[in-house]
Amino acid sequence: MNHKVKLWWKAATVRAIKTVAQTAVATIGTAAVMGEVNWLMVGSAALLAGVLSLLTSIGGLPEVEVD
Repeated sequence: MNHKVKLWWKAATVRAIKTVAQTAVATIGTAAVMGEVNWLMVGSAALLAGVLSLLTSIGGLPEVEVD
């Protein structure tokens, strides 16, 4: 696999994991205020955020320089 491709996947994956974690924390916090945490909702919102993060990364990542 090309070095640039590996670098892109690494950066995109790190970004997606951070996005998943941030979304989960926000969703859990909001649900806790409402009285009950719906873990299915937390999981699905976090997973969707991760997928959207990867798709957004296709547009380019500042961490990965373009020659």
